Amino acid sequence: MSTEITFEELTSKIRAHAPFVLVEALPAQYYGAGHLPGAINLPLDGIEPRSSDVLPDKNAEIVVYCSGPTCQNSHVAQRKLTSMGYRNVKVFSGGKAAWSQAGGTLVTDAPRPLAANG
Repeated sequence: MSTEITFEELTSKIRAHAPFVLVEALPAQYYGAGHLPGAINLPLDGIEPRSSDVLPDKNAEIVVYCSGPTCQNSHVAQRKLTSMGYRNVKVFSGGKAAWSQAGGTLVTDAPRPLAANG
């Protein structure tokens, strides 16, 4: 099974209201400056302490992305989540750059709250 998802596959899932979790793997300030609609913010340094709270179902489909094809955060996040037992993690490697270039709108707001640490 491929770990990559294309722009077309992602937009199809969004339009169909498919059950999946969209995760931005960048720090909060980048998420707040603009993220894909419906995405949650889970920076790399928050994956291990927060994933069980924000991603409780290890069988759920998860799509991670970052800023664009030269950013590796999404690939690092995919490997971390997979090593933690998540079974269906894909990477949208085009990230925000591909989304914007295709005419997609980025949402600008504060990060959605995550569960408190500890």
